This record gives sequence, C-alpha cells and structure tokens, in this order.
Amino acid sequence: MNKAELIQELVKHNSNITQKVAKIVVNTIFEEMKQALVKGDRIEIRGFGSFAIREYEGYNGRNPKTGETVKVAPKRLPFFKVGKELRDRLNQTK
Repeated sequence: MNKAELIQELVKHNSNITQKVAKIVVNTIFEEMKQALVKGDRIEIRGFGSFAIREYEGYNGRNPKTGETVKVAPKRLPFFKVGKELRDRLNQTK
C-alpha cells in the first residue's frame, strides 16, 4: 500500500471525509512522524509498533569492485520494531 492508496482507504471507510481532507490528514501524520524522528524522539503506535533512530559508528569498509579501503561515515537510521499484537496477527495460521 502506498500513500495514495492509504488516502483512498481513509475516504472509503469514513464517508464524512473528503479526498482533500484525507490527504491533509495523512500528510500531516507523516510529517509529524518525520519531525519527531529528526529530533531523535521515539514514536510508539500501540498494537502496531515503534519507530526509533539507531546511531551507527563509522568504520573502514571495502569497495567490492576495486578492493580499495574506504571510510564509511557514522550514520543515523530509522528502525522499526513490530508490536506484539501485529506480530501475533501476522503469525496466525490461516
């Protein structure tokens, strides 16, 4: 599912919301989530999962094509941890 499909599902399941309003709602939610992660805050959505930033140290890597040693800079990456309720639902046998 992509963002456009999410907006359409929101409109489909709630007849009081127009496509324009649904787009604003979805975009606002994602923008606030992005801002929270940039600040280093953790996001927890009960029953779904949590998002956090993991910091990785720099290291010396190797270019696989040339074999040359390259310095890889430290980085911060988003990390998602699935919630128990969603994990259990995904692992139910059909």
